[in-house]
Amino acid sequence: MDVGILRGLGTLLVLVAMIGVFCWAYSGRRKADFEQAALLPFGDDAEPSLQDRNVSRSTHE
Repeated sequence: MDVGILRGLGTLLVLVAMIGVFCWAYSGRRKADFEQAALLPFGDDAEPSLQDRNVSRSTHE
């Protein structure tokens, strides 16, 4: 096989993989998961973790 053929097959493989990822990401079955994930930054932690409390104490002293 020629190097050009191998590079062309590699490019074709990457193109097929990108089309697959595109179809997976924009399929209707994933919409509910992505809508839920979009709200994660707005979620409220009930209580800061122990590590966060220790960091905030050391910065205020």
